[in-house]
Amino acid sequence: MSGSVVESAKLTITRTSPEDVKQRQIIIKLDGEWISDLMYGKSLTRTIEPGRHELRFDNTWKKKTEQFEAAPGEHVKFLVVNRTGRFTWALVATLGAGPMYVTVEREG
Repeated sequence: MSGSVVESAKLTITRTSPEDVKQRQIIIKLDGEWISDLMYGKSLTRTIEPGRHELRFDNTWKKKTEQFEAAPGEHVKFLVVNRTGRFTWALVATLGAGPMYVTVEREG
């Protein structure tokens, strides 16, 4: 009797959108564990187990959570963007800091 081997999946998170403000890191956690402080222009790829997962994105101003399912052999891809809000630059000019928001889009 031979055991079956479950094929792993892959996860790629990219931060290359021209809409990104190119400032601040985005802290990324997969299933509650830190996996990266992703800066603009960078991406990360890692092997994951098939099944349900939770990604948490945090730019220290705002947090965003994405639930996803990965099938065996699937390559799951996300694009993450650190973007400004309507009043961000006015607050930066006045207070020296302003809120930035995280947008996450599953690709493919």
